[in-house]
Amino acid sequence: MLSRFLPRFLMTFCICLFIVMMQFLWRYIDELVGKGLSIDVVAELFFYAALSMVPLALPLSILLAALMTFGDLGEHVELTALKSSGISLTTIMKPLAILMALVAVGAFFFQNNVLPKSQVKMWTLLFSMRQTSPTLDIPEGAVYSQIPGYNIYVKRNDKEHDMLYNLLIYDVSATTMYPRIVVADSGRLSMTDDKCHLVLTLYKGAWYEQMGSGSGVSGMSNDLYRRETFHDKELLIPYDANFTRMDDETMKSQYVGKDIEGLRQTIDSVRLKVDSAANFVVAKLRNQPVCGVPSQRTEYKDGKKTTVPVPEVKVDKSVDINKIVKELPPGEQEMILNQAMMRTTSAQQDLQFQGYTINDDNYVIRRHQIEMMKKFTLSLACLIFFFIGAPLGAIIRKGGLGMPIVVSVILFIFYYVIDNTGYKLARDGRWEVWQGMWLSSAVLMPLGIFLTQKAVNDSAVFNPDAWLNLLRRFTGLHQTRKLEAKEVIINEVQPTEAINRIQALKEACQQFLDAYPGRQGYMDYWQRGYDKKSIKSLSLQVDEVVDYLSNSRDQMVLNKAMDYPVIRQLLTYQPTDNKKLGTALAALFPLGLPAWLVGLRHQKNLKRDISLTIKTCDQMVAIFNGEYSREMEYSDNTNISQ
Repeated sequence: MLSRFLPRFLMTFCICLFIVMMQFLWRYIDELVGKGLSIDVVAELFFYAALSMVPLALPLSILLAALMTFGDLGEHVELTALKSSGISLTTIMKPLAILMALVAVGAFFFQNNVLPKSQVKMWTLLFSMRQTSPTLDIPEGAVYSQIPGYNIYVKRNDKEHDMLYNLLIYDVSATTMYPRIVVADSGRLSMTDDKCHLVLTLYKGAWYEQMGSGSGVSGMSNDLYRRETFHDKELLIPYDANFTRMDDETMKSQYVGKDIEGLRQTIDSVRLKVDSAANFVVAKLRNQPVCGVPSQRTEYKDGKKTTVPVPEVKVDKSVDINKIVKELPPGEQEMILNQAMMRTTSAQQDLQFQGYTINDDNYVIRRHQIEMMKKFTLSLACLIFFFIGAPLGAIIRKGGLGMPIVVSVILFIFYYVIDNTGYKLARDGRWEVWQGMWLSSAVLMPLGIFLTQKAVNDSAVFNPDAWLNLLRRFTGLHQTRKLEAKEVIINEVQPTEAINRIQALKEACQQFLDAYPGRQGYMDYWQRGYDKKSIKSLSLQVDEVVDYLSNSRDQMVLNKAMDYPVIRQLLTYQPTDNKKLGTALAALFPLGLPAWLVGLRHQKNLKRDISLTIKTCDQMVAIFNGEYSREMEYSDNTNISQ
């Protein structure tokens, strides 16, 4: 099993890692292209990005490899051969389960020790590349704005002779509100040796600049302009084209660059800061004066300064504040209202600022807690995906890259959507962090347990006939029988035995019809219904008769045996066998009425099937007695329709 699984696992891991790397490349392609970066810098970025993408590619590769391995075993009947030799599916999965346990442990240490360092390197390189200026490639007939402080328009760019023609330059690097405009017939752009400045050599042009306002002789302000005509002119423009690597310490202080110990220390320190800020706000609110009366006062006793609470002021009778304010002059009323509004606004702004600070700190705590949870969720996700992929491959029995890829992508998208939803709910503080981060595991773990149980018990999970039968049980769809003549018959059908069984079946059907002669009323349906045990016994008896008749060599007997209807066991025949519960359900009259109507329809179909069974029994007896004729079948059908 290891020799079959490991090559597929390595192959699928490389494929999945390549796919997520392509997604990373398309996401940050604009920040890499046109920067003149060396191949070693780009390769270093891709190496650290590949390490950072391992948590995304590892669960998908495990799921796909497990599906392919067990799908190949099932498709080539090797899994059936192993089971027939006495080896259970759990024994077959045991070595791979041990391997997945080791992979889960390795994934935890990778998340804790390797991933923080790789993410620090990756984000440091990425931010450094963002700060790097792009290489110069001035297009024709368009405004080029990649040079900070300058917008350049070139009508024609002669790259063969390194010349620019019909230049129009807007210099907005100065702090004034008016740009400097330079027009030139031609020019050449070059870089200094240290790659820190651009040298723009212009030929046959003019310089226009508005220099602000001045004072004229008559005291009126006049606008000052500058115009310069030149034959050749050089402009020195600051432009750093070198790649400068940022310091790693900036990213190491972020949550992506910390291990579990560092995350815990940061969480504890920030939580202590939040608690102290909250205590400060509470103490400040408690110390606020109420109606001008302070809540605490300072006393000196034995030369020591102490703060004691002010006793409550007892009011003998209620005071109407509105009446007191209305008796004041209008000016004093306005002054009181303005002072109250100023104090309220000041207190509100102060509390809002404190709230923003506490919310920011709580956000930092949540991000660190999320990063800590991720170090454990990856390990569990590896185990869950293995116990989904292995039994699922044993059930569908399709190998190769076709069906496994389709199933893997569907399951992984389902997992990714749930995981991303839980992550956002935890990040925004709508859920607890542990609830959001363990949501995907809590949803997929029951699926893995269910599939493993079904695969071990050889249950037909994806058998369309089983699902169709279940659908028929809920919807009441009819089911037909199909019998074919057997080449080898061990137990021959004896006419006397067959007639006895058919007569017994007919009597049981007639007894059931006599027990339920008419249509059940609303309360009778909910409290009594049709006896499910009798229906099940009747269904088994019909199946036994048909199974016995299927051993006949007479084609007429086989054809007539297929006329026996399948006695279905629907839930609507008897909603409940508890009379009190039925009475409670009947009390829900608006909701119970549609269910009663559906149940009556299904009961009517059941009686029709039982009547058809009785008719078929009579015809079958006539066949064995040699008295059967087509006219008798026609007359029976006429009676049934009437």
